[in-house]
Amino acid sequence: MKRLLVTLFFILVASNSLAHDMTPTYPELKPSYMEGLLVADFELLNKRNDVRYYEVAVFDKDWNPIPFVSSYSIFKLEYLERTKFSVYIRNTDRFNAMYVCSKSRSRQDPSPKTIISSTICSKFHGPGK
Repeated sequence: MKRLLVTLFFILVASNSLAHDMTPTYPELKPSYMEGLLVADFELLNKRNDVRYYEVAVFDKDWNPIPFVSSYSIFKLEYLERTKFSVYIRNTDRFNAMYVCSKSRSRQDPSPKTIISSTICSKFHGPGK
């Protein structure tokens, strides 16, 4: 009985820990309307009521940053708000770019209200993958 109660407690605690959400999980790089660039489209949803800012970055398989262009690299999202955005990378980086990640960012004042940071990554597939 004690074991069941402990298990139930951990299930309930784990269900309360929410992160943000970024879709699709496996985006496809497609040719952009701009020559020499590929594009992938995403949607970001803020499921955390203690966080308002999310930073987006692109990485290779060894987690080295890859140059990219987006409307913003840091997005401000209110609780349960969603936004759509596109990530553009150079055609020459199509074989190197592997992950697009979004990371929650705390406020920059001396006493941030949030301690836990969440990071969600999507893995590219598409041309050359």
